[in-house]
Amino acid sequence: MVMSFRVSELQVLLGFAGRNKSGRKHELLTKALQLLKSGCSPAVQMKIKELYRRRFPRKILTPSDLSMLHIQAGQLPSTTVLSQGTVCHLPYDHGSATVAAALLPPVPVLGPKHEADVQHLSPPIHPVHPDVKMKRLPFYDVYDELIKPTTLASTNSQRFEEAHFTFALTPQQVQQILTSRDILPGAKCDYTVQVQLRFCLCETSCPQEDYFPPNLFVKVNGKLCPLPGYLPPTKNGVEPKRPSRPVNITALARLSATVPNTIVVNWSSEFGRNYSLSVYLVKQLTSVMLLQKLRAKGIRNPDHSRALIKEKLTADPDSEIATTSLRVSLMCPLGKMRLIVPCRAITCSHLQCFDAALYLQMNEKKPTWTCPVCDKKAPYDNLIIDGLFMEILNSCIDCDEIQFMEDGSWCPMKPKKENQEVCQASAFNGIEGLVFPPAASSLYMVSSEVKNSSEGKKKVEVIDLTLDSSSDEEEPPAKKQCPGSSTALP
Repeated sequence: MVMSFRVSELQVLLGFAGRNKSGRKHELLTKALQLLKSGCSPAVQMKIKELYRRRFPRKILTPSDLSMLHIQAGQLPSTTVLSQGTVCHLPYDHGSATVAAALLPPVPVLGPKHEADVQHLSPPIHPVHPDVKMKRLPFYDVYDELIKPTTLASTNSQRFEEAHFTFALTPQQVQQILTSRDILPGAKCDYTVQVQLRFCLCETSCPQEDYFPPNLFVKVNGKLCPLPGYLPPTKNGVEPKRPSRPVNITALARLSATVPNTIVVNWSSEFGRNYSLSVYLVKQLTSVMLLQKLRAKGIRNPDHSRALIKEKLTADPDSEIATTSLRVSLMCPLGKMRLIVPCRAITCSHLQCFDAALYLQMNEKKPTWTCPVCDKKAPYDNLIIDGLFMEILNSCIDCDEIQFMEDGSWCPMKPKKENQEVCQASAFNGIEGLVFPPAASSLYMVSSEVKNSSEGKKKVEVIDLTLDSSSDEEEPPAKKQCPGSSTALP
């Protein structure tokens, strides 16, 4: 069985047994066979059988196949033969049982005691309901599981695979859906309780995110189900991908407790990769509901943020420059407006907050759950409302930026608009008496220069831009700066 494994299966086996899984195929095969010779644990033996089942899912050994075997038990190739790279490459023909037959001892050698070991070569192919857990989606509350996560098994016999599923709704579930019809003004009617179809990789190591199999087509009750559109490819030659998300199939489902629903799935098989399908009854939530739930969790104690400020401003003995204050904006980086519900993820190390309402609205349209300040993941369950920023926003109304001190205290920063306004006023006084000629064909650029108040004179310079193109080669007039301002006025 081990001799028939490819590189990916050998690596999985060696990793499972805690052995080094790097190297070329013949090296991996040598390690795997040494693992067998040294007497592996029952868990490793089970893993070998599981990997072999995946490798040859439709393999069934008949007595005639077994009678043709000539290899005696324990006659595995030596390591010297393997290291010379003379291992025969097994064909990918899964229709015949010759590969398995060539690698198993004959029936007499097995004896009656070990005959049960041959049973693993017959179906079932995969665990029909593996222990796959789907990642919880913040915008959906799960009411019921209509189809448990079920393996989309690849038979490896053809390029395109097909699988059939059925589910039925109870009278109570039908009633839940029908009474949830939400008619919003100016919007189409939709059910807030929905039948939701989800796909993911068949992995049991951790909760799985939505992931579509390649070339996926889904029919619900004989009708083609619309899937999310393909994303534009990021690079030339890269195959376009669908954004992976759950699919609402309520509109195609039979909302009846007497007639079952059918789902037919077509997809392209991939070597070494299996997928899982599941169907749920869910209630769709809105960003407003999620904001209420976030508020209900409570506001984080201001002392948490004060401790973070002190930690950031603590003098580092190795650093030549000591940070004594920290400036933070009260504007949301998403909407460029003043914060209303200041929040951030508990995993973020920065003090800057973003507005919870805007963040939830954005993820309702396109769920990325990425912090707009540091670009790290900021999932809904990790969000907290910052109590210190709530205090600051309530007590400081007329400023958009504050400064934190070493002791955790803060003070407002004055807006830098005064100088600019004074300068603009004096500039406009300087061009008060200007009259533009009525000729529509002429373009004029007006540059004003404000002299010192001691001179009391104002000079206005007018440059005609309709001159001959040769004037482009000349030096353009320098922009005149207004005293007391760093911004140049046109």
